[in-house]
Amino acid sequence: MTTTTSALPADLILTNAFVVGAAKDGVSRDLVIRAGRLVSMRPSGSAPLPSAPTVELDGRFVLPGLWDNHVHFTEWVSSSNRIDLSGARSATEAVALVDAALRQRDGNDRPLVGHGFRDALWPDLPHRDLLDAVAPTTPVCLTSGDLHCAWLNSAALKVLNLESSPTGVLRESASEPATEFAQQQSRADGPSVRAALDAAAARGVVGVIDFEFAPNLDVWARRYGGAHHPIRVECTVWEEHLEDAIARGLRTGDVLPGTAGMVTLGPFKARVDGSLNTRTAYCYHAYPGITEDPRGLLLAEPERLTELMHRATSNGIDCAIHAIGDRANSIALDAFETLGARGTIEHAQLISESDFERFAELGVTASIQPGHTLDDRDAADRLWAGRTGRSFAFGSLAAAGADLLLGSDAPVSPLDPWYAIASAVRRSGDERPSWHPEQELTVAQALKATVRTRRRLGVGDVADIAITELDPFDCTAAELAEMPMYGTLVAGQWTWQAS
Repeated sequence: MTTTTSALPADLILTNAFVVGAAKDGVSRDLVIRAGRLVSMRPSGSAPLPSAPTVELDGRFVLPGLWDNHVHFTEWVSSSNRIDLSGARSATEAVALVDAALRQRDGNDRPLVGHGFRDALWPDLPHRDLLDAVAPTTPVCLTSGDLHCAWLNSAALKVLNLESSPTGVLRESASEPATEFAQQQSRADGPSVRAALDAAAARGVVGVIDFEFAPNLDVWARRYGGAHHPIRVECTVWEEHLEDAIARGLRTGDVLPGTAGMVTLGPFKARVDGSLNTRTAYCYHAYPGITEDPRGLLLAEPERLTELMHRATSNGIDCAIHAIGDRANSIALDAFETLGARGTIEHAQLISESDFERFAELGVTASIQPGHTLDDRDAADRLWAGRTGRSFAFGSLAAAGADLLLGSDAPVSPLDPWYAIASAVRRSGDERPSWHPEQELTVAQALKATVRTRRRLGVGDVADIAITELDPFDCTAAELAEMPMYGTLVAGQWTWQAS
């Protein structure tokens, strides 16, 4: 069941719980929470307990609440209302899925939207003509699994005044009108948003960083204004909204008024390049068989990137820089070094050997999405052949001393930190062996990168707590991915509890 968080932190006692990451001495603990903080954690029954609501945990496991450190929240909610194209292995199969969806609509001509196609390995090419053959009048707008590409038929191109596109396939900034159109057709309304927040809480999530390309400050202030919700939110700001955040006098970590302390300003977001599957990640080496922009796309010139980052950091706003290709990561690290700035590189999927240690030296955090190792394994083997030993190189980053954060990039991967943790500790989603097992993380490393606090609960911590049925350190990767949950607390309030 789900419950609603109160505006006030709570008093609560949890008895007979094992603390994840503590010494395995077989001794359970009683946890005392007062005013939303953990104030005592003693061996069970060793001291009288104060008067407060008490829950017997019967030997379950407690750990700091989990964060998804990279989501596109509105896209995550909206994508659940679109036809799923993730299983299509060719343009022909994708069109067949569109055709089947149209046949179920009994002639309704409202726009059809789909999500999740990945065409990097397709034997045929997506084209507007293929969609026109099954949808001559109904607008069809399909967004890619990596959110960097869209595929439209002629009717949709006409609606968006994009009829000049010869193929109907739009990449990077050219695809943004299509992404906005898809969101309009599968709008993330209040009940859908709340359902997604509750579903995240049910997986132990206490907070997310939202990277949606939107005026996030206003979006989340509206969503949380006058109501209480189960998830903490850090809002990123893109270039289009940076000056507004500065004008409001907001700095990273500041609470947005009217959100009961649950929504704060996060980092400034900028993109250096595109993505692997769209073949726009900016690399030192060319993609095989690509003649247009063969090394990917540079979306922010180094001088412009440094200028924007300086504007943000000089006003107290940290930076989160999207970089996927190895050349893009070098450019992002150069900008951090020039400015002495704080922040993250988002994705860090392909790294030059000489750049691993720079993350630690510069204090730049690698914000990674382990679920992509499952999604992109085959594409990387083809498009980055000979370089995959340093792609999704989580182990090398950790060995170099870099700080790591784990996320999903939802809807690219599911908004479920346990799925990300499992993908980090075993890099395979099928019967094949782990892909580059030397790049696996330990459970301890993956958990630390997910909880964003000390590795285990400590007295004085805010009582953002996840409660599991199993000890993560005793689980296989498959068990981690499906981790059974008992409950989630934010500031001592239940945000989700098993029935």
